[in-house]
Amino acid sequence: MKEAILTTGRRKTSVAKVWLTPGTGKILINKRAFEDYFPLETLRSDILKPLVVTNTLGKFDIIASVKGGGISGQAGAVRLGIARALVQVDEAYRPMLRKEGLLTRDPRMVERKKYGLKKARRAPQFSKR
Repeated sequence: MKEAILTTGRRKTSVAKVWLTPGTGKILINKRAFEDYFPLETLRSDILKPLVVTNTLGKFDIIASVKGGGISGQAGAVRLGIARALVQVDEAYRPMLRKEGLLTRDPRMVERKKYGLKKARRAPQFSKR
C-alpha cells in the first residue's frame, strides 16, 4: 500500500469521506483531533471498532471529512468508511468485519411527516365530541 485509500461511509443523513494511510495511528476528523470532535467515549470506541477487530490499531493514520446529521450519525458514517478502507487494504479482513456487522450500511432513516398527521405516524388526538 503506497498512497492513501479513499472510501465513503454513510449513516442517516451523514456522509463521511475517509482517507487511510500507513502511519502511527493519528486520527483527524474535519481537521480536528479525534478526541475533540467526538467527546463521548462510547462514540470513540464505536469508531475504532473496525481497527480493534482487525488488530490494526496504531498502524494507520485516518483523516476523515464528515458532513450532515448529528454526532451519532457522523460516528456511524466514519466507522463504515474505516471498515470499507480496511477491506481495500487487505481482503482477508472482510470476514472479520462482516462477522461483527461493520460492513453493513445501516438503512434506517427518519420517516417523513405525512399530511393530516402531527408527525410521521402520530395522529391528532381523537375526541368523540
